[in-house]
This record gives sequence, C-alpha cells and structure tokens, in this order.
Amino acid sequence: MNDHTRKVMQILCLAMTIVIPGGSVNAADCAAPAAPGVDWQRCYHDSKNMSKVDLTGARLQETSFQRGILDGADLQKADGFRIRLISASLRNTRLDNGIFTEGDFTKANAEGASFRDADLRRSRFFRAVLRGADFTGARLQGADFLHADLSGARWTDGEKICAEGSVGGCN
Repeated sequence: MNDHTRKVMQILCLAMTIVIPGGSVNAADCAAPAAPGVDWQRCYHDSKNMSKVDLTGARLQETSFQRGILDGADLQKADGFRIRLISASLRNTRLDNGIFTEGDFTKANAEGASFRDADLRRSRFFRAVLRGADFTGARLQGADFLHADLSGARWTDGEKICAEGSVGGCN
C-alpha cells in the first residue's frame, strides 16, 4: 500500500467516527494488521494476499475481500455479516462457527474449506467452487447455490457426501 492510499484510508476511517453525546464510538481500524479479533467492519481488502492469516473472532461485517487470496486462513468465530468474498480464493480456509449471513461468495474458490456450524443463511454461492468443503452443522436457509460445484462436499448432517457432478445442490 503506497503512502497516498494509506492516507486516504486513514481519512476515511476518521470520517466514519460517530460522535454521540458524552463520548464517541470509533470506526474500525482498516489499516490494522491481520490478527485475531481485529475490527475491520466496512473495510476494503480487495485483491490482497492474506494466505494463512489468523482472523479468529474478527469483526468483518460488510468487509470486502473481492479477488483476495485467503487460502488456509482462519476465520473461525468471525462475524462476517454481509461479507463480500466475490472471486476470492478460500482454499482450505476455516470459517467454522462464524456468522456469514447474507455473505457473497460468488465465484469464490472454497475448495476444501470448512464451514462447520457456520451461519450462512441467505448467502450467495453463485458459481462457487465448493469441492470437498465441509458444511457439517451449517445453517443454510435461503442460501443460493446456483451453478455451484458441490462435488465431494460434506453436507449439513455430517454424513452425506455430495456426488461427483453435484452442481447447484448436493446430490
């Protein structure tokens, strides 16, 4: 990230500070390094390589990782309500026990990813690659798997393995 981009991000974060009577509530620190529990709400981390980062318990509501690389990352227990992972690489990423309600995983490559006990209600997986992913215990009400490749994925009951060629649903 160059100095100009860093300054623009700092100004945007300052502009997002909400002032309330008797004090203030600070906005997320979008320039903070990746770490467990980091607050990156409404931040943009598009096209970044974040392979193997530990974002356990991070606050990622409405955060964008479009075209990002998060292979092998740990997003367990993260709050990613309305997260944008469009065209992101999530191979072997752990999203267990996370909140990803209304998340956008369109065209994401989440091959071998673990979504165990994750809240994925109303999330979009349009054309996502979910081969060998684990959805054991995941909440999928209203999730859209249109044209998603679920071959070899473990389904919510923890028993069923989707057949080779399962596209758009687990067969």
